[in-house]
Amino acid sequence: MALQPVPRMRRTLQNTQHTYSLGRRIYDVKTYPVQSPQGATILIYGHENGATVVWRGGRRLKPPKPQTNEKRNGTKPEDAVMIIDSDDETGPTFVDKPEFEDSPSVADGSVAEIIQTLDLALGTAVNHIAVLPMPPCAAEDASWNGANILKTKIVFAVTCATNDVYVITLPLTPPSHEAKARPELRKSLLAGNAGKGVWGETLTLLTGPSRSCNGVAISLVKHRSSSRSRSSERSAAQAAPITRVVVAAHSREASGTLRLWDVPLEAKPGTINRVEPFQTEYLPSPLTSISFNPVNLTQLLTVASPHAVRIYDYATASLPSDDTSEGPFPSQGSWLISLYPPFARGPAMSTSRKPIVAAEWIARGRAILTLLADGQWGIWDLDGASPTAAGGGSNLFSKTSAGLRGTAITAFSVTGHLEGTSPLRNPTTQKASSSSSGEFVPMTPHTRRDAIATAFGGSPEKLAAVRGGITVAQLPSTLTSGAGDESAVLFLGGADPIVCVIPVLSKFWDSQLRRAAGGGVNLWSGAQPTRMIRLTDLSAGLLGERCTGAVAITKAVRANASTNGILKEDDNSGSQGLPIEVLLQGESRLVIVHENGDAPTSSLTSRLLGARKKQRDEFKSVNAIVAYPPLEKPSVSFNLNLTQRPEKPGTLFAPRSRHSKSLFEQSIDTIPSTDAGDEETIPATSAPSSQQGFMFATDLELAADLPDDEADAEGRDVEQELLDIMEIDRELEQLEQARERGRKRVFFEEG
Repeated sequence: MALQPVPRMRRTLQNTQHTYSLGRRIYDVKTYPVQSPQGATILIYGHENGATVVWRGGRRLKPPKPQTNEKRNGTKPEDAVMIIDSDDETGPTFVDKPEFEDSPSVADGSVAEIIQTLDLALGTAVNHIAVLPMPPCAAEDASWNGANILKTKIVFAVTCATNDVYVITLPLTPPSHEAKARPELRKSLLAGNAGKGVWGETLTLLTGPSRSCNGVAISLVKHRSSSRSRSSERSAAQAAPITRVVVAAHSREASGTLRLWDVPLEAKPGTINRVEPFQTEYLPSPLTSISFNPVNLTQLLTVASPHAVRIYDYATASLPSDDTSEGPFPSQGSWLISLYPPFARGPAMSTSRKPIVAAEWIARGRAILTLLADGQWGIWDLDGASPTAAGGGSNLFSKTSAGLRGTAITAFSVTGHLEGTSPLRNPTTQKASSSSSGEFVPMTPHTRRDAIATAFGGSPEKLAAVRGGITVAQLPSTLTSGAGDESAVLFLGGADPIVCVIPVLSKFWDSQLRRAAGGGVNLWSGAQPTRMIRLTDLSAGLLGERCTGAVAITKAVRANASTNGILKEDDNSGSQGLPIEVLLQGESRLVIVHENGDAPTSSLTSRLLGARKKQRDEFKSVNAIVAYPPLEKPSVSFNLNLTQRPEKPGTLFAPRSRHSKSLFEQSIDTIPSTDAGDEETIPATSAPSSQQGFMFATDLELAADLPDDEADAEGRDVEQELLDIMEIDRELEQLEQARERGRKRVFFEEG
């Protein structure tokens, strides 16, 4: 089941959420860094029957052409040729030539459409997906490290529930409608399965694992002159190198296993090659996640929670005399460094470390951003990547930094906690009185807070069940002030997920360092790139499902079509709101979250106090479920005073006119009599000024006897009237809060 082209939209005060319901379970989702030739963003997600590739945005495919039948009744063409098929001959190969419209499908302020989807059926569930750690770019600029195949092919790796690991290549251009409607695909249910080459795809099977892999990573092999080759044929082959990738996968075999494969991208469509691993590492404990360095392609970041974060280099031999391998890499790599997280808090001295949820490379592979299970995040500066580092002298192992604190903890350059994670890091307080009495305790806000702290206290056993992740997206140079900037998405999953976004990592890192040094930087009222922003009201798009993943989608570009129709990046796209969109992974839904254009981006203090109210000028009625009431209209004025006051300009409530019509559209000056047989009207007498405030009481009994006017009742908007009354209450409450803030309370003790 593919994504529906039009998602279900939900708006909140902070963001807009577009929900795609798939109807089947989703195991993993990734954003491919290269755009398609027509400017679409490519998404890949795994499900119980394989993987699905989605092209989102860019220029639309042209509608399929109607099939014309050139055969005429009663005539016989002179040039008719009879073709006798034989079993040895095969039919002509279908060549797909998709055609696209000239204008892009994304207009300013609209939702990017789903241009095309393609299901790659593998007959088993795809649990994990890995893409190349390259910066986002257009198709014509995708020659990363000299790999020209990336200009025309999608290259990614998947792990399956049947212990198989595949490297898949696929054309970067989406298939046309004619290609998906070919008659040969209707002959069998298995005709369109992956591996047969009907979509131009190639599969390479990586053998070796005997259990399902828990993670996978992929990177390019950097071409270099090697002295390890022992034959002239191998040296001649290196003159015209073939693009190769290295795939790493870890599993729970034995106590933990890490395997690496060297895969050449030379398979032909319709064939499945098999590759054996060139390195196998047996570990003391299973790994949680792995990722390759985007610059130093041979370095692999491994997370062994809760012990440490370690860096493995498969190209550096563990022993200098290791020359038994005939390939370009040694038979055994080396472990370069181990980074240790802090210890968990508890009522007594704890010897358990905080579980490591995730860790990712940042600053072009020179630093590591990590997230712990109690909501703490930290940055390890390995190579002087700090924005305030002078000449690279303030890295983790410089003279000014010992690297290890107490020989057991690796010091963070900067650290903090995610918003909303205080119940995870506060240890439970054992109260002897409450534990021994056993009396019933009513649920109050204070006891509810204690219950949350008890359920999610900072004990290592309870923190081990916390799941989350980190996604780092490199930003194009046109979206930020400098080249090489990055955005990060940190999340802790669950029924009420915590998802935070760092718009620009370098500016956020710099502001944190200045704050730690007492530089006077106000993180609450600073510019948006210097703060960590938490996405709120995510349950509106997930519709009750648990959040199992979050990835970043770089905002590529908006509608500047060049001469060849390829979308180019807009310099102003990064100046409004976040430079990325967040893709949330539910159990059976995908939710794309982006910041509203009218969302307040000023100081957080003014937003919390309600001192600034944004007007929704471009609000239009949509056929969607919204998470807030419609646009507010001017409230109706009411006179709540008992005594009549002269009208004063600038007052909050204007006095009510006495000659206005009543609720039943009749004049108040003449009130019908309630006596039977008396059809004359009784003139309304003026009451004394002291009783004018209670004149409505005489109208209530008379109004109750009158029949209801159904036409007027249908025209009334009762909901709007209730909202007007609520608006009055809010205004009075804000006035009361403003008066309370300016009042100081002084207590005197009796001597």
